[in-house]
Amino acid sequence: MADLASVDLSEAETELQAWLDKGFHGDMHYMAAHGLKRTRPAELVAGTVSVITACMDYLPASVQADWRETEEERLKRPHEAVISVYARGRDYHKVMRARLQTLSEKIALELQVSDADEPLASRVFVDSAPVQEVVLASKSGLGWRGKHTLLLNADAGSMFFLGEIFVDIALPQTPIQQSHCGSCTACIDVCPTAAIVAPYEVDARRCISYLTIENKGAIPREFRAAMGNRIYGCDDCQTVCPWNKFAKRAVIPDFDVRDGMEGSTLLTLFAWDEGEFLKRTEGSAIRRIGYERWQRNIAVALGNALKATSDKASRASIVAALTQRGLQASPLVIEHIDWALTQSSAD
Repeated sequence: MADLASVDLSEAETELQAWLDKGFHGDMHYMAAHGLKRTRPAELVAGTVSVITACMDYLPASVQADWRETEEERLKRPHEAVISVYARGRDYHKVMRARLQTLSEKIALELQVSDADEPLASRVFVDSAPVQEVVLASKSGLGWRGKHTLLLNADAGSMFFLGEIFVDIALPQTPIQQSHCGSCTACIDVCPTAAIVAPYEVDARRCISYLTIENKGAIPREFRAAMGNRIYGCDDCQTVCPWNKFAKRAVIPDFDVRDGMEGSTLLTLFAWDEGEFLKRTEGSAIRRIGYERWQRNIAVALGNALKATSDKASRASIVAALTQRGLQASPLVIEHIDWALTQSSAD
């Protein structure tokens, strides 16, 4: 699905600057480094006149109609490792960028009716540059911005990736969709860390997706218990959204669930050495956090599992795994292991 947007994003500049001024971007310094280029596509890519926005569904083909309930049930099993749905398959950056590049080339051929015509100048982006993806997508009519700040579509929910093609020719803008969130606050209410501080405003520093992926240092103690068994990302605000009953399965196998990325226990994944981690995450978005943060995240989840578990054998297995890993881990991981071990006596 693709639509067209203009490059005038001036109405988004004030909102972006206010968000940055509050420090809500946390350690994502790149959000501020490019200034207002995010809201000025023609400054990011000189000569840009129009933007073609596109989305690609990513629900694995194997999911059932009740997939939202299934994901909610995972969070109730403290020993199961929960990875955000979008990251269970191949790295979407590579998949979508390649397909958008092919689309861009086809559009260029269609527009160049003679050898004398100037070739189309275009550039493809998939979450890889200072681009206001949701703003552009909503301006193009792909959907509307939900209160969780993600794009929503009446026919596909929000379980899709966004990408853009910046072009140097004027194209007719497609109609904008009106918001259909109404008075619903389900996404705000369900957030484990209260990261959605107001409708359409997220403090990334509180978001579990940020904490487990973007955050390179220690996870603040105040958020560790709320992480539960989530070790990479968080889907809560999407699984609770009523519009995601219309979410669509991916039409390509790239987003099928990889071995180990769904239904594995925390202890199984914590036992991976770095070589195993690199092998299992080759071509996956997960690899970019690196082995150290992978261990950090799982250590926190094991601490939460330890607190939630009364079975002596299970508790002993967790304590043994944490203790053994602590003998050879980095200082960052050891800090989280030490915290996890204290959960065996937590109230």
